[in-house]
Amino acid sequence: LFRSRTPPGRIKHKMDHLACFAPAMLAFGAQDGHKHDAQYMALAARICETCMAMYTRTRTGLAPEFVRFGANGMSVGAGHNLLRPEAIEAIFYMWRFTKQPKYREWGWKMFLGFEKYTKVPSGGYSGIKNVNQESSAKDDTMQTFWIAESLKYFLLLFSDDSALDLTTHTINTEAHPMRNLS
Repeated sequence: LFRSRTPPGRIKHKMDHLACFAPAMLAFGAQDGHKHDAQYMALAARICETCMAMYTRTRTGLAPEFVRFGANGMSVGAGHNLLRPEAIEAIFYMWRFTKQPKYREWGWKMFLGFEKYTKVPSGGYSGIKNVNQESSAKDDTMQTFWIAESLKYFLLLFSDDSALDLTTHTINTEAHPMRNLS
């Protein structure tokens, strides 16, 4: 059984990196021509800004696993980075649907952080244990989603739209493009 550590009715001022998929979901859903599309895109942009702040407010420029919100603003909750794809996924969709250059700029900053702090000399990448320590120990693990998802979204962010047509293909939760049936 799952048991929450937060008592009923009490708000937990916390955001996991995993929640950074939400801007992508909202942005994609806002492409259907309904009356709330502008509101969904505005909400997607605000959440995406929060996700990017998770990266920019650390010494390495890499997001922690989760952040907390309090009187002093956003702070690192769990300081490790596992090479997760959710924020770059959101940035990719926001770029595709708005063409605002800031999204490619954000993606490039993120990529440079991964290159500088997670790349290992023998090849590959490794998560790090502390995003606020520039000489952080690595966790000696390259998660499968790094190549299958994170790097794919980085590639798509900087590719021409013709590399993957979002009107004929859908990207599933594991970042696999699938041709639409209809």
